[in-house]
Amino acid sequence: MKTSRLSLAAIAGAMVFLCVATPRADGANPEEVQETSGDLTLRQALEMAFAGNPDLAAFSWEVRSGDARILQAGLIPNPELGVELENFLGTEPSRNFETLEATLSIGQLVELGGKRAARIKLASSEKEVSIWEYEAKRADVAAEVAKAFVEVLSAQDRLTLAEEFSRLAKEVLSAVAARVAAGKISPVEETKASVALSIAGIDLERARRTTEGARKRLAATWGNAKPMFSKAVGQLDLLAPIPPPEDLADRISRNPDVARWAAEMEQRKATLAQERANRIPDVTISGGVRRSREANDTSFVFGAAVPLPLFNRNQGKILESQYRISKAERERDAAGNKVLAALTDAYLALATGYAEATTLKSAVLPGAQSAFEATSEGFRQGKFGYLDVLDAQRTLFEARGRYVEALGAYHKAVADTERLIGGELGEPVKFNETK
Repeated sequence: MKTSRLSLAAIAGAMVFLCVATPRADGANPEEVQETSGDLTLRQALEMAFAGNPDLAAFSWEVRSGDARILQAGLIPNPELGVELENFLGTEPSRNFETLEATLSIGQLVELGGKRAARIKLASSEKEVSIWEYEAKRADVAAEVAKAFVEVLSAQDRLTLAEEFSRLAKEVLSAVAARVAAGKISPVEETKASVALSIAGIDLERARRTTEGARKRLAATWGNAKPMFSKAVGQLDLLAPIPPPEDLADRISRNPDVARWAAEMEQRKATLAQERANRIPDVTISGGVRRSREANDTSFVFGAAVPLPLFNRNQGKILESQYRISKAERERDAAGNKVLAALTDAYLALATGYAEATTLKSAVLPGAQSAFEATSEGFRQGKFGYLDVLDAQRTLFEARGRYVEALGAYHKAVADTERLIGGELGEPVKFNETK
């Protein structure tokens, strides 16, 4: 069986890859993806979220409704069938229908001014806006899945750390008990070691509950209350260099929340074009036959009706549409500023997580590991007391826990940043297949 291992330094690269590789502009839901009962990769989690996320499913129906609006906009008005009866049920001689005149006609509204084309264009532009909203929601879901996936990986690492801490606490307790039995140290030291083991057990149980909660939150992104996967598979400890902030700011135009405004402006302009077309009056043409019973005669009739635009020339709707275009221009600028502000916060979190993780990995962890190993060996040789071992052990595991926390914060910031710039930070992500 092959599994994909994804470098989480490019976690949102995978997110963008899937958004580009499997979009459904027609709003159709992706094919059903079966949740694995084994190892879960980020790509699999994204595929399941795209297939089963309830919010995405709702948005897909909105996109489909755009096609229905386009269909409706292209339909011409229905003809009208009219029947008219005159000169009957009056005084003599019309009382007995002897002077009845019956007219059967059919009328058709003829739209002028390009109204039908304007409606189609407006409906098409509304669908385009819906597609962008759908893509923005897809990106939101992808970022949510990526961060939830990182949280599961972090929880799994913290659980592994708690298990190792508990194992070491047992080993230390055994070593302390042996020395107490040999009369080399006070029994009080054994009591302290036993307390430390109990605390390690409490921390281990908390880590297990935290991991299960993270697993459920991840599974909830694809609508599953009970996760089936055994564990999430990824590499938290791979960090990518951070580009300068000005380079990222130049790329926010790819953010769906910003890019959608081009379609939004077209939709507002299409609305204005439709309102301008509506100021031109339409013509209703009718024709039919008239039968006169008194004259025993049949004749043809023809008529045409045109509203006179003396007062209502749709000037209010036209002015409103012009105002809405101006409003959209300001909203577009505001959207760009909002994304820039969010990018500033995300970049700060990204840089902080990167600096903290690299410092911990290069300077803190090696020293803490070396100090713990030296203290443990010295304790076995009688050079150090138990408190020295406990202090070194606590320092090491706190540093390792801080490192896992920094890695998680870094990768969540990567997901947030790439959501805001609508692309990946560095090189395109590559999926390496391993047996």
